[in-house]
Amino acid sequence: MKIYSWNVNGIRAVWGKELFQKFIADEQPDIVCLQETKAEQGQSPVELAEYEEYWNSATKKGYSGTAIFTKVKPISVINDIPGSIADKYELEDKYGHPNEEGRVLAAEFEDFYLVTVYTPNSKGDLSRLKLRHQAWDKAFLEYMKQLEATKPVIFCGDFNVAHTEDDLANPKPNVGKHGFTNEEREGFENMIDQGFIDTFRLFTQGNGHYTWWTHWANARARNVGWRIDYFMVSSSLKDRVSKASIHDQVFGSDHCPISVEIA
Repeated sequence: MKIYSWNVNGIRAVWGKELFQKFIADEQPDIVCLQETKAEQGQSPVELAEYEEYWNSATKKGYSGTAIFTKVKPISVINDIPGSIADKYELEDKYGHPNEEGRVLAAEFEDFYLVTVYTPNSKGDLSRLKLRHQAWDKAFLEYMKQLEATKPVIFCGDFNVAHTEDDLANPKPNVGKHGFTNEEREGFENMIDQGFIDTFRLFTQGNGHYTWWTHWANARARNVGWRIDYFMVSSSLKDRVSKASIHDQVFGSDHCPISVEIA
């Protein structure tokens, strides 16, 4: 089974350029997890006859949002972090409640849960770092562990953090800046400590492998980027992951797609 994840930074834009259609035709994914759809299902021009569509859109129009397109019909679909967990960590700040931003969408399949996530950006002035560090990262991890108590979990998407210095082209000048603070990296490390596996690192080590590039200074052509998109799996699935890839030749967004193949 081939599962892909892509922060499309606006599904209507990437579809309008006919780049999403090309991606589907070229890659033939069984399941596609999307982030930053910036649309509701009724606003979407996407027509993919082979796929079931599931959407979790933000209350605010044209903002955030996640979706799953799948050839395999799920047993169930769940929007958002459960209210009990969200309340426990007081998952809200001056910008609003992340559960109103369409950031998490889970689909239950026979052998696993699949979750797509668009993690809140801590912002350039770090004004959302407190939410990330004290609430979101803890709440999301607890939710993944809750799902894992029933069956293994695959979760993917834009985590808005580079885990290690190998995950961004220029680590030293970015230490302490949003996306590379100690707090955000700690949140990611906690997922590793709880037994979840960064699938890409099962197959590929070192730097130079990125999933997001700024629009400035021709960064993508020069490969001056960040790896902030990940596929994570429960340790029980480790031996079933046969491949994990970054598809940096797929265009249409400031992010590129990533994928795993599950035996």
